[in-house]
Amino acid sequence: MPNGKICYIEIPAADVKRSADFYVKVFGWSVRVRGDGSTAFDDTTGAVSGAWVLGRTPAKAPGAIVYVMVDSIPQTVAAILAAGGSVEQPETSHGKGGESHATFRDPAGNLFGIYQEPRRQA
Repeated sequence: MPNGKICYIEIPAADVKRSADFYVKVFGWSVRVRGDGSTAFDDTTGAVSGAWVLGRTPAKAPGAIVYVMVDSIPQTVAAILAAGGSVEQPETSHGKGGESHATFRDPAGNLFGIYQEPRRQA
């Protein structure tokens, strides 16, 4: 792995199963139980992993925000809402380039972002 690459994220959870189910439903992450019994995840690329942790309070005010790449912000927002999350900032486009982003809170209240690359013209 290249030096400096982000590789692991700990996500606060009030209910680990509920949080894990949310990320599986919305983003298709793989969930596994580690040797120590904690519930961990791997993103769809297998390049980023992490775990849900109890006893940590999600930040209420934005600090650093982790963004997840998605194919469609509208479809992902619908999945977020259906899985028990909420939209913090609706989709915002970045000019004529076609890229856009939005932010959401997961069921535990963690703030994350979603990012959609510009659509390529055929």
